[in-house]
Formats: sequence, structure tokens, C-alpha cells
Amino acid sequence: MARIRSVKPETWVSETLAEVSIPAMVTFLGMTNHADDHGRHRDNAAIVYGLVWPMREEISRADVEDHLQQLATAGAVCRYTGCDGRRYFHYPTWRNHQKIDKPSLSRLPACPHCEPERCGVCKGSCIQRAALADTPGTAAEATPSAPRVFAEVSANSPAALQQPNEPLPAATAQTAPAATRAAAPAIEAEPQPVPTSQKAAGQTAFAEASPKARRSLPEPSAPGSRILDPGSSFPTGRQAPDADTVSAGQLVGEYVAACAERPPGSVIGHLGKVVKTLLDEGIAADHVRTGLRRFAEIQGHPSRLPSLVNDAMNARGAGLARPGFRPNVPAHQAWTNPVDAATAYAEEL
Repeated sequence: MARIRSVKPETWVSETLAEVSIPAMVTFLGMTNHADDHGRHRDNAAIVYGLVWPMREEISRADVEDHLQQLATAGAVCRYTGCDGRRYFHYPTWRNHQKIDKPSLSRLPACPHCEPERCGVCKGSCIQRAALADTPGTAAEATPSAPRVFAEVSANSPAALQQPNEPLPAATAQTAPAATRAAAPAIEAEPQPVPTSQKAAGQTAFAEASPKARRSLPEPSAPGSRILDPGSSFPTGRQAPDADTVSAGQLVGEYVAACAERPPGSVIGHLGKVVKTLLDEGIAADHVRTGLRRFAEIQGHPSRLPSLVNDAMNARGAGLARPGFRPNVPAHQAWTNPVDAATAYAEEL
């Protein structure tokens, strides 16, 4: 990502840049916009050409490689090979000319020729630099195929495995893990205390055996069920809970199957919500089914279904009196004028 960089007036009277050609000087200034906050960038002529000279046909990649070589010879840039084997370059006088307010950490390797800096690949001090410092007479730059050398030595030193028929040395026999001695109970009649190891956790075997003994079957395992009495296969007359429960999807499915054409999806979805609400209230599925049959006859908006279900639940004859409330007296009709009012309205007056 390109960044805004400053160009000082001293740049135009710099003796270092005066040694290179004008196109090389443009390459030098242009790459300051693309270098990271520590002045580092990939040393690749194709990448530099695409960043600085994309609109100039008279400049080629070979010319850009010559620019980088001129800048490196004059000391304007420093070309190096990072610890990852790739080529990079950086500006040696970056901190003298660029003032970064909040510099971000570099993701590129540090230069092995300069003072120790944070390596973006190693996330700290460069491993290659530490290896070169410990090895006298080693070249400053490593080849791309050279393996990395770690600065720290592993705490676990390699050791050869003992053969089963070879006796254990005296020093090894005292520090052998308890699991090895527990595997041969015939050698020692009584378990011996295990000396405390000074190594960190996870580098030694368990100091004591597991308190749970390994289970073994008293007889060979036979295929099939291990249950001696699987129970009676005769039906007991009992059913699982909610065996006869009818879901809203089933009721709506019956309604859709009874229709000549499949209703729209919005109607089916709205109808399913209404049916589920009715079932959640504890209304019997038969009443909802009767309401759906009536709804299939008259159609309309799905919100009419609750009233149709109510009619199916509370269907009765004409009149205001509830069935069974006054069996000996006919139902009241508001538009009639009985001859004997006392007899007709004996219980209602």
C-alpha cells in the first residue's frame, strides 16, 4: 500500500544521488512511497517497474534493474538477502529523512549489514543474524537454500533407544520411568519409589500407575446382544407419549391435498401459523380439521380460521339457551309473543 512520504530540499543537492542517472533517481524517490515504515521493500525489478514506471513505455524491467544497481553502488539503497531466502532492499538513511508518527511493525526481514533491528519474519531478533554472530567467518548473507539455524538448543537431548536384550546402564536404571518397571512385575516383587524428575511437565512418563486396573472379559465375547432378558415381545397396550399428536404440518397438508390447485406459499405459511397457534391453545385436532374443511369451502383470509374452528367447537341449535340448560322449555325466540308469558319465561324472568 502506497504511503505519503516527504522529500527534503537537500535531496536535489545530494552528492549520493548525483552519482546516479535521473531515471534511477526517480526510481529512488518513487519507491519511498511504497517502502514500509522502516524503509524496507522487495528487491524485484518487475515489482519496482510496476509500481514506479507503469505509464512509461521507454523504461523496461532491465532498466529498473540497472537503476537498483546504480543506487546500491552509490550507497543510496542497501540490497540484501533476508532470512527467508528472498532479496530485499532498504534505505540506510531512512530515519534521517522520514518522520513516521506511528510506525507499524515491519513484515519483512531485517538487513544483516546494519545494526540489529526487529525482523518481521522472526518476530524479533533475526535468527540468521544470531547464527552468523555465533559462527565466526560465516558470510553475512545466507543462500536461499540454506536451512535456518536456531539460536537456542533444545532441552531434550537425543538419546539412543535401548534394545530389549541389552542391560540398562547403572545411571539409566536409577532414572528409568516407573511405567517400564511396572511392565515387568516378575523382576521386582515390590514396587520401588520413583525418584522425582527435575524436567518440566510433559517430558517424562507418569510417576505412578493408574489406580483403575485394566478390565478383561472372563469369557470370550460372543456376537449379539449381551442382554440376558430382552423382555417380552407381546404388546402391552400402552403407547408412547404424544403418539396420537397431530402436528400443524399434517393438518395443513390435509388441507392442501383437498384443494384442486396448490394454494400460494404465503397462504399456506399464514395458515400453518394459525393452526399451530390453535393447537398450542389445547384445541383438539378434530375441531381444527373441521374448521379447515369449512375454510376450504368458503375460502377467504387465513385469519378467518379461528372463527370457523369456534363454530365447529360450539355448534348448537337455534336460540340463546345452551343445550341441556332447560330441556323442558323450548329455546327463546325474541320475535315471538307467547300466550302464557309466565310459563314461557318461567326460568328466565
